[in-house]
Amino acid sequence: MKLQEIIKDITTLEVVGTTDKEVNGINIDSRLVETNHIFVAMRGTQIDGHTFIPKAIEKGASVIICEKIPEEKKEEITYIKVTNTEDVVGKLATHFYGDPTKKIDLIGVTGTNGKTTIATLLYNMFRQFGYKCGLLSTVCNYIDGEAIPTDHTTPDPITLNQLLGRMADEGCKYVFMEVSSHSIAQKRIGGLRFVGGIFTNITRDHLDYHKTFENYLKAKKAFFDGLLPSAFALTNKDDKNGMIMTQNTKAKIYTYSIKGMADFKGKVLEDGFDGMFLDFNNREVNVQFIGRFNASNLLAVYATACILGKKPEDVLLQLSTLHPVAGRLDPLHSSKGYTALVDYAHTPDALMNVLSTIHEVNRKKGKVITVIGAGGNRDHGKRPIMAQEAVKQSDKVIITSDNPRFEEPQSIINDMLTGLTPKDMNKVISIVDRKEAIKTACMLAHPDDVVLVAGKGHENYQEIKGVKYHFDDKEILRNIFANE
Repeated sequence: MKLQEIIKDITTLEVVGTTDKEVNGINIDSRLVETNHIFVAMRGTQIDGHTFIPKAIEKGASVIICEKIPEEKKEEITYIKVTNTEDVVGKLATHFYGDPTKKIDLIGVTGTNGKTTIATLLYNMFRQFGYKCGLLSTVCNYIDGEAIPTDHTTPDPITLNQLLGRMADEGCKYVFMEVSSHSIAQKRIGGLRFVGGIFTNITRDHLDYHKTFENYLKAKKAFFDGLLPSAFALTNKDDKNGMIMTQNTKAKIYTYSIKGMADFKGKVLEDGFDGMFLDFNNREVNVQFIGRFNASNLLAVYATACILGKKPEDVLLQLSTLHPVAGRLDPLHSSKGYTALVDYAHTPDALMNVLSTIHEVNRKKGKVITVIGAGGNRDHGKRPIMAQEAVKQSDKVIITSDNPRFEEPQSIINDMLTGLTPKDMNKVISIVDRKEAIKTACMLAHPDDVVLVAGKGHENYQEIKGVKYHFDDKEILRNIFANE
């Protein structure tokens, strides 16, 4: 593809060399550069990509896009100076991969909790409707039925456009995408055209990156600010910031709520550990999901499908057949008569919602035993709050290791314990080994009790000192149950 086509919408400050040349790749990682590639030098939080310009040229880069042109220039290389490479890389990738979002209907889901559930259920539902679909999510990316493993909620802009390009080429009509606050702030979604956006909720998370809740809120809101007038913006009225998200959007606004009046109104009629009986806009449906927050997620799915032109009765039929997303309130039943639930809850609000749901469904029949930890090298401020939320709604809490990453597990546990009073400590045990913590919780459980194993959900690894070791909460529970 011609370089001049790729940079057509980019504001350049200086161009050294010709733009009338063919390029056959674009990279932000110098290690991946090949002959006639564009290398975009990004200033990261820890590493400055400008230091890798010589390496990229050595590997075959013929175009360098940067914020500072090197003093020593090679004659055959084209250097393009821009104000901020982070601002332009999304647009460059979009053009290089043929503007894939002009050929597909891309729907973005953003918020603190519920993104994975909503995006995955929409993907599953529209495939059941007979469409080829794509999914970009925390758990896994999919091009119709083909699984593409993922490391981030939202990939870097080059990987993202490459995936979207493949989805378009393979005939996907709809693509459902989790949009993280990092990806919005870092312009990873720059250049993409969304036909709709969904807001779930917003609570404290990722303050290690955003520093303040206000910055986090602004990042989420920027997604809706950028939607086109032809798009839709579906927002959760039950969240106090729901209407703030859409106050400056040009998109058509729709609302959903399970508490008050909205365009799409939901109500929980009956609930249990095997599912719920719901009312959506005066139509009833049985679903295989647990908890009011899932009722809200399902209502968002219902609303989105209706906005996209599906008949309400057809949507409800599909909802009744859908299964919960892996690691989101996954129930396992012990022969001893207690229930274990595995959930990804790793924020104070998510943990509070999950525990509230357990109490609503369990109706004080048995005790609640919670196994919880906190991730290393992440927001330290939420650690004591996580412990407080666990203690507030549990009869017994076992604080353990999550993904310690490069921190010491005991140090993370100590941070969590600082949020607890001496009285709280009467119902707390700390066990560093996560497997032993889960075993202990099961040993303490009696018939009608509920064991919640929170924090990792779908993850099948534990990250320690830069290495991912196999670890699956559900697998551990199954092995325990088999030997009871």
